[in-house]
Amino acid sequence: MDNLLVLAAKGGGAGGGSMVTIIILYAVIIGIFWFFAIRPQKKQQKEHETLVSTLEVGDSILTSSGFFGVVIDIMDDVVIVEFGSNKNCRIPMKKENIVEIDKQDNEE
Repeated sequence: MDNLLVLAAKGGGAGGGSMVTIIILYAVIIGIFWFFAIRPQKKQQKEHETLVSTLEVGDSILTSSGFFGVVIDIMDDVVIVEFGSNKNCRIPMKKENIVEIDKQDNEE
């Protein structure tokens, strides 16, 4: 009976060492995932926020669906964009759908 307790104690010590190895392995995998997936996404999100913060009325924009338009009005999360040359197609859209901004020079 004493031999069984000694063997169980030795097995428990070896299992504890492998548990630390598994925890370290998971930490390394999470660190790699953060470095290659989450970090670049946050950087891209920050760049998009700075792009949208420079938006002004009269700027030409490109939407995520590939449409070009001119900004008519700016609200909190929504902009009114005029599409086409007939000046009657005004559509509200979210700022997050703006991909590119072409600033208009107001030189007179």
